[in-house]
Order: sequence, then structure tokens, then C-alpha cells
Amino acid sequence: MMQTPAPKPTILEISPYKAGRATAPGFAHPIKISANENPLGTSPAARIAYLKAADRLNFYPDPRANDLREKLAAKHGLDPARLVFGTGSDEIFSMACQAYLSPGDTMVQPQWAFAAWAIAARAQGAVVKSAPERHYHVDVDAMLAAVDARTRVVFIANPANPTGTKISHQDIARFHARLPTNVLFVLDEAYAEFAEQAPLFETFADAPNVLITRTFSKLYGLAALRIGWGYAAPALIETLNRIRLPFNLSVEAIAAATAAVDDEEFAARSIAHAVIGRAKLAKLVSELGLVAAPSATNFVTAKFPAKFSITAAAATAKLAERGVLVRGLEPYGMDDCIRISVCKDEDWPVVEASLRSVIG
Repeated sequence: MMQTPAPKPTILEISPYKAGRATAPGFAHPIKISANENPLGTSPAARIAYLKAADRLNFYPDPRANDLREKLAAKHGLDPARLVFGTGSDEIFSMACQAYLSPGDTMVQPQWAFAAWAIAARAQGAVVKSAPERHYHVDVDAMLAAVDARTRVVFIANPANPTGTKISHQDIARFHARLPTNVLFVLDEAYAEFAEQAPLFETFADAPNVLITRTFSKLYGLAALRIGWGYAAPALIETLNRIRLPFNLSVEAIAAATAAVDDEEFAARSIAHAVIGRAKLAKLVSELGLVAAPSATNFVTAKFPAKFSITAAAATAKLAERGVLVRGLEPYGMDDCIRISVCKDEDWPVVEASLRSVIG
């Protein structure tokens, strides 16, 4: 019998990432509020920079993305040498797991965790442990209780995806203070700007085991360009750069992101739109009898009570029939929940009417 290449057994245990629905039969342009994208689009300055970058497509990009590096460092008061870039935060998560997890090691995450973390950990042969949450909030004491002698990496997102909830900076600091120093703490802050909290870069400036990640996909509306970045101690950054693929950010991505950092007006509008929009969504789903998790993001996660008139899966399907795409959370083990991103103002009447018709 002919033999074929066999993947590592742990690879076959991975459930591939399932993205939010993007199409609806019969609708050329459905209202897509399933992926937490920025409904305001992207910064006009970023769009102009992207188009100008087309003149340089025959050149490799700057492997260190120095223009973007210096711009971000200046904006946040950071040491530019302590930044690392990835094709979205996902690549940085993968690099962290590749560098610090070996077969049989343990990665700890909250019960409701971003799916990319477990994929990255299992790809290295690690065991994934999920700590119980408290009312859809990360429970740092449960996380600490899950840490064992084989734990090498822990992940927390604040605010969290898919729940949208946040915990206090005091809880984050307390968690880190009790975490063994040989464990890497990855703090995913993809939605941090929407939470309107002070950044934690300075809090962990001297911590050798903390990696803070952010993204240009949400606030800056550059999801298509896949730009993530992280900040950590020099030794940690040096380790990640050893395995970071060369030229991982494109010429267009570097140009657009660099311009976006300077467009503070667009960022401020995006935050304000998210804050107002999530309040409207939470009010509406509560009126319809669902339970809205308190959101600090640009989306709302809503739970369908037991024996409700319609299930979360049925509601997701019926909304799609009306051209409104929300995120069913079955892949996260939250079968009784849907996640709804903040929409454009002009789409709100259709979204509201559809939700009332299907759920009400």
C-alpha cells in the first residue's frame, strides 16, 4: 500500500476557524454585521496612501515596517525596538505559540475564547485548558487555578471576543502578579480602543513575560490588509522576530496603516459610533427578551433564554433570509447566543425591523 505524508496527530484534532457568514442568497449586498468590521469604512487618509503604494508593487516591503513602527511608537510613547508586526494579530498568536509551546505543554484560556488561540496552541502539540467564566466575564481566579506545572502560555482578551465583556485593569494586574514568571501572558487588546480605558503598555513595561497585541482591523477599518502588532520586552520580541516570516506586511498595508495612525478624527468617529451603536443594540435585544452581555466593543452578544420562542440558530437563518447577517456562536460552544456588530446608521432601520420581526 502506498504511504502518504501524515500530519502530526494534534493537527488533525484542530477544528478549522469558521468565519462569520458573508453571503445571503438573493442579496447582492446583504447587511453584514457578523464580523465586527468597522461600519464607517476606513480612514480616507489610509485609502489615499494605499492607492499611492501601488507605484511600489515591484519592490519588497520594508521587513521591519519602520515607518509604521516609528509612527506607532510616537503615538503610544513606546520603544520602537519593542514592537513586532504580523499579518493580523493571528500571526503573532501563532508565533508566540510556536516559540513558547512544545508538545505536551499547556495553554490556558478563558471558557469563551477567540478560536485562533487554540488553533495556534494545538498546532504545536499543546494541551488547551479553558477556565470557567463568571457571567461571560473572564474569571482571573479560575484562570490562575487552571495554570499547572506544564503551563507555558496563557491568553486573555480584554475586551473579550466573542462575549464583548471587559474586566478591570486591577484584575489584569492581579492576574499577572500571581502568574509564574516562566509563563507567557498574551493580552489580546483587539478591541481596547472601544473600551475607552487607559492603555496597559506602561503597566507592563518592565514585565519580561507579557505580550500585548493590537490590530488595525477594527478601529482603523483595515481588516482586508491584515495588520497586527505587539509590544513586549526586548528578549521576547527578539525571539518572535527569529521566526517571523520575512516581508510579512505588504507595501500597501504599511502605507495605509501608517496614514491611519495619524487620522485621529476617523478614529474618534469610529469609537463614538461604536459606543452609541452598542447601546442601541443592547436596548433593542433586551426589549425583545434576550439577555445582552455588557459590551465594551463594537458588537453585542445576546443570549436566548431557555424555551424561548425561537432558537439562536433559527434566528440567525431567518435574519439571513432578510439579508441581515449576524454571527451564530455555535463554533464557540455558545449555541444559545448570537453576536451582532454595530451597523451603519443607514442600515439601522432594516436591522431593527428584521430583529423585531424574527425575534419579537
